[in-house]
Amino acid sequence: MAKKDKPETSFDQFTALDIRVGTICSASIFEQARQPAYKIEVDFGPEIGKLKTSAQLTHRYLPEDLLGQQIIGIVNFPKKQIANFMSEFLILGAVQGKDVILIQPQDAATNGSPIG
Repeated sequence: MAKKDKPETSFDQFTALDIRVGTICSASIFEQARQPAYKIEVDFGPEIGKLKTSAQLTHRYLPEDLLGQQIIGIVNFPKKQIANFMSEFLILGAVQGKDVILIQPQDAATNGSPIG
């Protein structure tokens, strides 16, 4: 049996998350962040619009390489103040120490498409 680091959850808790596909519109160095990070803006389509977040992706990605990349994000978390910046969603990635590998659709998907 595989080791689990977190307690079991319910399907209802999973379906309460609004997880969507979006495309990165802009990425820049977040100079005020305590840990190296980028400020990122993502287009989640006409229903949700463009949202901003801070992400610690600096070990693997350059800002210019992120432009146009599709990502997966949770768009219904509460906003969070990070230094002088308001984060509006959470980008999902595989965390390996200080490295984060973006979770991305294998093929192009429509911005705003739900993940479920």
